[in-house]
Amino acid sequence: MEYTHDALKEKIVEMYPEIAQHKFSVDLDFDEGKNAYIVTFKRGESLLTTHLEKQDADDCMNGIKCVYLGIQVSQFIKNFEEREVFGRQAA
Repeated sequence: MEYTHDALKEKIVEMYPEIAQHKFSVDLDFDEGKNAYIVTFKRGESLLTTHLEKQDADDCMNGIKCVYLGIQVSQFIKNFEEREVFGRQAA
């Protein structure tokens, strides 16, 4: 299946609206050796990098959510929110 990096990024953000709600940026790079996309979510200094297998990316483009990616997004949001709370309490 052929698609651009931008199309895949748009699809990921569309399928996981919490990414936009929390104002995370998304970057993608394809790793030929792993046959997987390296997906990076970032907001401020917080960063999460994860892998998205080519087959999962293809499924994503066909409207099928990737459970693994959804779990990673949820965990990143949770970690980010905990850091914000900790930062406010420490101040």
